[in-house]
Amino acid sequence: MTHAVELPLWAAIVVACLLLLGAFLTLVGSIGLLRLRDFYARVHAPTLATTLGIGCVLLASMLFFTVLQTRPVLHEVLITAFMVLTTPVTLMLLTRASLYRDRREGSPDVPPIPARPLPKDGAER
Repeated sequence: MTHAVELPLWAAIVVACLLLLGAFLTLVGSIGLLRLRDFYARVHAPTLATTLGIGCVLLASMLFFTVLQTRPVLHEVLITAFMVLTTPVTLMLLTRASLYRDRREGSPDVPPIPARPLPKDGAER
């Protein structure tokens, strides 16, 4: 019914450990999303912990299928590359949009826009 029976014990242990670690990190990221106090703290939990959790699951998948098929299975590397590239960009865009909105509304919880220093000669830019 399943080919997982053919997996050697050493590979099964490593795959299981990676899956458990990935599930734990994803759970921590999800709990952080629910429990942290404000948007700026809350946005970091899923982007950091969940990305590491997905990375562990992808490593487990790569190892599992590489051992079973006796050839390198690397298509998960593409998924990992997309995760590593898109997650920080999404985090940055979300936090900048939120910071802009909070500054426009005059929220006291965010720092004001920093003043731009004048050039040394005093001339306007």
